[in-house]
Amino acid sequence: MNNRMDDKSILTDMLSSQKQITGIYNTFADECATKQMKGVMMDILAEEHQIQMEVFEEMQKRGWYQTPAAQADKINQAKQKFTKENAQCSAPCAPEIKIDPAQ
Repeated sequence: MNNRMDDKSILTDMLSSQKQITGIYNTFADECATKQMKGVMMDILAEEHQIQMEVFEEMQKRGWYQTPAAQADKINQAKQKFTKENAQCSAPCAPEIKIDPAQ
């Protein structure tokens, strides 16, 4: 019995793993208590995103991960949606939280 994975299965597994890893590091970066630690986590996150992109590009090159071209009207709809949402967030999106250190 042959339990070896083929190249496509290996790269698919790698891409899935990288997606999970970047999600985890993103959460870590969000929850850092110091700027120094956040910087370290952001550097690691950038490295992991680079690895993910390299795996994705290799799969695309081999024809194993095809992404259809977006239609112009769909692109414009997305632009309008996010432009509107961004404009709404130009004012504070959440109330300012004040912490009384005496408590």
